[in-house]
Amino acid sequence: MPEMRHDPVQRRWVVISPERGLRPTDYKPCREEKEEYDPFAEGNESDTPPEITAVRPASSKKNGPGWTVRVVPNKYPAFRVEGDLDRRADGLYDAMNGVGAHETVIEATDRDTDIALVTPEHAFQIGRVYRERLVDLMKDKRLRYVLIFRNRGRLAGASLSHPHSQIVATSVTPLAVAIELDSARRHYDDKERCLFCDLLAQEKQARSRIVYESDRFVAYTPYASRVPFEICLMPKQHQHDFREISDNDLRAFMTALQNVLQRIKVALDDPPYNFFLHSSPNSESLTPRSSHWTTLRHDWHWHLEILPRLGNMAGFEFGTGFFINSTPPEQAAEILRAVSL
Repeated sequence: MPEMRHDPVQRRWVVISPERGLRPTDYKPCREEKEEYDPFAEGNESDTPPEITAVRPASSKKNGPGWTVRVVPNKYPAFRVEGDLDRRADGLYDAMNGVGAHETVIEATDRDTDIALVTPEHAFQIGRVYRERLVDLMKDKRLRYVLIFRNRGRLAGASLSHPHSQIVATSVTPLAVAIELDSARRHYDDKERCLFCDLLAQEKQARSRIVYESDRFVAYTPYASRVPFEICLMPKQHQHDFREISDNDLRAFMTALQNVLQRIKVALDDPPYNFFLHSSPNSESLTPRSSHWTTLRHDWHWHLEILPRLGNMAGFEFGTGFFINSTPPEQAAEILRAVSL
């Protein structure tokens, strides 16, 4: 019988419908053709906006070949850095200028590679770029939140096949993050404990949904997974802000991320996916929300979510806000653990 499960972080219901009984081979990722021209390829640096930063030898020229990881402004940005917020009202409606930032992290020179397959040192350099851009963007007090995310494959929203991720900074806290912040604060007010630490302790005790575990990080399929093979990856020790991650922990984090992405690649025949990092909001913004942000160091726990794109949302999901997941997370975890890397 289908089961309704509640997510205590996002406070939403999910329908787990194992009667559909879908196995990894039942999902058919479509094969995508690569573009004839690749503007992110090494040697085509002039086809992107001038780089913000790059991992390159000191001897190589900025905005030229020789880089390993490169960050450029998005050519078609959702937000712009220039200008004031100019908050305004029109009756019941509120508006402000779309102030923010939108950057593209070109993860490698070769479009036939992937973040799951690069060397550990290369992956560490990608992680360092994430951390450094987060630190830099958070210095802008107009900005409340910075989201690091990756769309892989056209079904996941990627417009180019060359491996890249994106960084978007906004002057408002995204709703999904605001709900998580509120859930974490409520839990801490009630129990004086971190909600995410409590969830992690329960998952480690149950073991049935654990996919990967090291001495520093754990990846598991959430109890109320929205989609088949959804993964949550987080540090074992309480950490509220990705900006504060040490180099040692960053290496361990990227190792964990690569391990999980490789398992998804093998088990599900290299599907499209999204991942996004939920770190702490900017507690030094011009208009902090004290009810959420005074206890961040104690009640918030950064984490990364991975959502393979194995199906499409339809009328039921849009009409109710529920998700239907045809593969129970316990079964998904078992399949992913069994992958031989």
